[in-house]
Amino acid sequence: MDHVDQLPDRPAPDNPPGKLVLMRHGETEWSKAGRHTGLTDIPLTARGEELARSAGALVRGYDFRLVLSSPLQRSRRTAELAGLHADVDPLLVEWDYGGYEGRTTKDIRAELGYNWTAFTHGVIRGATPGETVEEVAARASRVLTRVLPAMAEGDVALVAHGHYLRILTAVFLRLAPRFGAMISLDAGSVSVLGFYREQPAILAWNHGPELPLAPSES
Repeated sequence: MDHVDQLPDRPAPDNPPGKLVLMRHGETEWSKAGRHTGLTDIPLTARGEELARSAGALVRGYDFRLVLSSPLQRSRRTAELAGLHADVDPLLVEWDYGGYEGRTTKDIRAELGYNWTAFTHGVIRGATPGETVEEVAARASRVLTRVLPAMAEGDVALVAHGHYLRILTAVFLRLAPRFGAMISLDAGSVSVLGFYREQPAILAWNHGPELPLAPSES
């Protein structure tokens, strides 16, 4: 079901009891090779599909009242294989890398002659305009405006992309968007955000298929 962007009917609560589960999509050929994959719509590998199924097993105990997915097929397929019935929200798409789309960090650094990162130095215009980290954070903030009221009723899952979910985490924690550079998310991983003693907190982070993940008490 496609998402029609609208504001919630009531203000977001200060510290809702539900958990916010973040699921990064499974492996693709580009993620495996370290290529920046923004708006390019490519499928999961066989390993990526396996990771998606395993991620689903990690979240069986959650009471999801809302599940949202990026519209890109690698996220939608991950949600499907994880057993989650997701609505599509276009605000969950990955960072638009502009002229750096499809390129590796190593290749970009060799061209520029310094230790470039998207978080520190940004991206350039290419076939798409590209986005600043602040623009990605603004999209994430709009998603959280929708998510937080739903967390008053139960748990919420977001199935999306590595850089995007790292930036969303920074926004959730009320930190600068560039905090996302200091945390990592593996393909097919599951992380949990929530509130601990009325403060936004990371409750579990970057769990893979080999690690159990149970609902955490705040």
